[in-house]
This record gives sequence, C-alpha cells and structure tokens, in this order.
Amino acid sequence: MEDQVVENEVGYQDDEESFFQDIDLLQKHGINMADIKKLKSIGICTVKGIQMTTRRALCNVKGLSEAKVDKIKEAAGKLLSNGFLTAFEYSERRKQVFHITTGSLEFDKLIGGGIESMAITEAFGEFRTGKTQLSHTLCVTAQLPGEDGYTGGKVIFIDTENTFRPDRLKDIADRFSVDQEAVLDNVLYARAYTSEHQMELLDFVAAKFHEEGGVFKLLIIDSIMALFRVDFSGRGELAERQQKLAQMLSRLQKISEEYNVAVFVTNQMTADPGAGMTFQADPKKPIGGHILAHASTTRISLRKGRGEMRIAKIFDSPDMPENEATFAITAGGIADAKE
Repeated sequence: MEDQVVENEVGYQDDEESFFQDIDLLQKHGINMADIKKLKSIGICTVKGIQMTTRRALCNVKGLSEAKVDKIKEAAGKLLSNGFLTAFEYSERRKQVFHITTGSLEFDKLIGGGIESMAITEAFGEFRTGKTQLSHTLCVTAQLPGEDGYTGGKVIFIDTENTFRPDRLKDIADRFSVDQEAVLDNVLYARAYTSEHQMELLDFVAAKFHEEGGVFKLLIIDSIMALFRVDFSGRGELAERQQKLAQMLSRLQKISEEYNVAVFVTNQMTADPGAGMTFQADPKKPIGGHILAHASTTRISLRKGRGEMRIAKIFDSPDMPENEATFAITAGGIADAKE
C-alpha cells in the first residue's frame, strides 16, 4: 500500500512538470527549431499552449503550412495525455491553486480565501468604489507569504487608464512592514494604449511567465474594457469588439491555467437603457456583455457605503454563494471596515 502511495505522489509531481513542458521538447518529435521559434513569437512557449490554440490560429502564423501544423499538433499530442482525468486526479491538480489576500479578512471570506489562481476574477463598480485601490493592494499582498504554504511572488500590472501610482504601493508596503523598494521591484508595469496593444502585451506576459516559471503569481489589468470602449465605438462595431474581447479573455484564461497565476481585472459600469422597463433596482451594469460575464470565473460588484466604507458583493461565482462584505479604503490599501 505504501509503495502505491509513493508511486502516486511521483505521478503527481510529473503532472506538475507536464504543466510547464517547454515547447523545445517538440524537437525530439521531429519539429525543427525554426518552427518552434515561430510559435514562441506568438507567445506559445509550452506544449500545453499548443493544445490551447486552434489549428486555424496556428495556420495563420507566417511560415506554418497546414502540413506543418498537423505535425506540430501530433507531436504535442504525444507529449500530453488524452485530456480526461478522474475527478480525484483533477482535485489533486486543484491543490496547486492558491489564493491572494485582498487585505481585508471579510472580503477574503466572501470570495473563498482571496483572489484565486487559475481563474479570472473581475471587480466592477462605478468610479471611486475601490477597484484601483484593490489592484494596488493586491500588488503588495501577492508578494507576501500567505496561507496554505503560499510563498508570494511577482506581479504584472497592465494599466489602460493611467491610474497606476507607485507611491500608493509604498504606503501599502509600509502597512505590511515590507521594504518599499523591494515591493516596487517585484511589480512589472506596462501601459496599454490601444486594445491591440493590450493584446500584444499578453504575448509578452506569456513569454515572461514562461521565462521565469513559477515566479509570477498575479496579472492585473486595470481596466479591461476601457480601450475596447474607445477603439470600437458605436453599435456597428460591437460584433467586432466582442470578437476581439473574446480572443483576449480566452488568452487570459489560458495564461492563468497554463502558468498557474491569478488574473485580476477591473471593469467599468454603464447605464442600462433597457433596465427602466424591468424595474431593476440598479439600472447600471458592467460592460463587456455576456462574453466578459462568461469568461470571468468570479465577478464581484463594488459599491460605495458611508465615508470610506465600500461594499463588495458576489455577482457570480462557481463555488461561492451570493453574499456581501464590507471593507474600507485606508491609507494602507484595502482593509477591514471598523464599525
């Protein structure tokens, strides 16, 4: 029996390895280095990444013919299992999931322990409800060792609205008594100027996560929809906007699963012109439509309370009940509300 257990554990280790199998392994299966470089140029750095990309998308890569793509897919298939796991095996894999604290115990409890890895967490609300404050707090808390053996790690912050303030991170670092410069050093920052640029940055993110495997724990995009709103204005462009958005979200979901990182995105609200008909209490809704709604694993709505108090509500989650929590915005970031 003991031998059996040891064997199982070894198998599980292999599983984590297979999670980050380098795309260079394809060379053993007859794929040449030039083609592997082409794959890397579009941000595919792991064998799993090939499985997550359609043949059609691969055929669009300059210099990859259909025959080559078939060969690449076949080689990747040999390196990966057939895709079915027992629920027990999957639950073992889920043990790799970690949670990053928001800085408020109440808030953490609401979302099941914090912002979850291998998932997209979306926070939406009107201006001044704490979305950017939450992003800044997470930049620091992601670096701190946490519960269940979470060791902390680096963060990538993609800023679309020019709201990132390094000085804010210094204040939050003081609250957690960590070195300010070290905290700033561990956050990689990029400003996105168009929705296309935002998508290109994700290629860089994937390459970075691959290059420093296991070092990065969190990717933040504040805010995910702002540039899509600007680049695709008017109803005529809605279909194209949603299509591009869907591609980006699918990319985010893959990155979060492929590299076991938490993805946190903020979103804006818009007035819902049809809501007057349905007597909704709150005629505002998050933008991005169904595509964003289905892509986010957990959606949190934020609204103002009295003074610095804010209320977070689970809007949609696969495993947490609908509930609310109160938190406060303090000089040191997000914290528990003092009654």
